[in-house]
Amino acid sequence: MWRRPFPLIALCALISVCAPHEASAASGAVHAWSMHAQPARLVNGAPVLFQVKSPLKLLSLSGTWLGHALTFSYDASTKTWFTLAGVSIETAPGTYTLAVTAEPADTKTLTVTHTFAVARAQYPQIKVELTVEKKFTEPTPEQTEKIAEGVKIKQEYLSRVTPTREWDGNFAAPADAAISDVFGSQRIFNGKAQSPHQGLDFRVPTGTPVAAMNSGTVLLARVLYYEGGFVVIDHGQGFLTLYLHLSEFKVKEGDAVKTGQIIALSGGTGRATGPHLHVAVRWQGTYLDPARLMQLPLP
Repeated sequence: MWRRPFPLIALCALISVCAPHEASAASGAVHAWSMHAQPARLVNGAPVLFQVKSPLKLLSLSGTWLGHALTFSYDASTKTWFTLAGVSIETAPGTYTLAVTAEPADTKTLTVTHTFAVARAQYPQIKVELTVEKKFTEPTPEQTEKIAEGVKIKQEYLSRVTPTREWDGNFAAPADAAISDVFGSQRIFNGKAQSPHQGLDFRVPTGTPVAAMNSGTVLLARVLYYEGGFVVIDHGQGFLTLYLHLSEFKVKEGDAVKTGQIIALSGGTGRATGPHLHVAVRWQGTYLDPARLMQLPLP
């Protein structure tokens, strides 16, 4: 549900005009904007859908949020501009500003700002004790070279941002199976603490079909040291979904895929204690909770 349009006096304080242009209240360009976020309560580590309604006909709308650049799409049926973004798990509770820059068809460029509160999420503090092959905790020099190669590939590909939106509608589960581990849990491999779990694990046997969570383009389909069989799909606007420990690929790099399309078979390759599917969601370099993304209703 849209919020009541901001009062004129309040919006005069919220709108700044991109230099050297100027806009006046008399132009009617500074009222009746609406900026909305879903979910209504924002938390660290979660995705967010921003929706903007403008009283003006716009040629384009872009923005910034938590230091990230945003590209908005237009939904003609609701006359709403929207974009999918996120809040990193490291973001502290507080109030943060969404700034959108509008390019109207018949007036000067406008920048509209609105603040949103971010709360701290309650992620489960579960310590998971796991045992893996020694090569994953104490690699040889040759294995270290392979690890470094994988790191270089991920640095090159996983920070890419494609402004064009490819995702369409809700993100769906990649497999119909129970969840065996959640986002944010503490991992301990062979007695050594690792970073918090950055994805979602599905309890599936080897050979289970793995489906694309949304439409996009296959960015990576390779075998890496820790990830094993590894597929990454670029959904546009900086959103990637990652599928790990696969036993077989059903797509290749550059393929266009649709929501629900089979992209691989699950397995237990790479640093895995057994067969399962690990899925992660990455937005402009930060990991988000896949479960929260799948719960978010999207245009």
